[in-house]
Amino acid sequence: MDIVRDLAVIDRLCLREFPEAYGRTDVGAGGPGYLIAELRTSGDFYEDDGSDGEETAAQFEAERDALGLLLAERWGETHAFGLGGVFLRSQEGENIPEPWATLAAHVPDVQAWHTDSGRWVALGVSHWGAELPLQLLAVVTETEPP
Repeated sequence: MDIVRDLAVIDRLCLREFPEAYGRTDVGAGGPGYLIAELRTSGDFYEDDGSDGEETAAQFEAERDALGLLLAERWGETHAFGLGGVFLRSQEGENIPEPWATLAAHVPDVQAWHTDSGRWVALGVSHWGAELPLQLLAVVTETEPP
């Protein structure tokens, strides 16, 4: 875990302009009104030693929580919420704004802060599927969580 690097990435994202169209960036992806940094990516979820990856998931969640404590010192109260309901609403046809619609498809919950600049910063652990790697994500967006 390189928390200093992670904070520097988040700081850069908070200062950047948002892309006009969806695409890849130097640290992840972005689109109109948001940027997503892939702070860390695991190996395969099912580890070579035969374990089911629960240790890796716990490690990524611990890293998210540690980084979250530092962000809470900066921006105050942490808004923690699950994205399962957002995902269900999107499946029922509700138009969920990005980046929240995409995040809800693979990030079960996030910790979020409303910054002094008016942007939202969120941290989450991506679980695309059991056979895919985990990712620790940082999101910066001007769109309020749904």
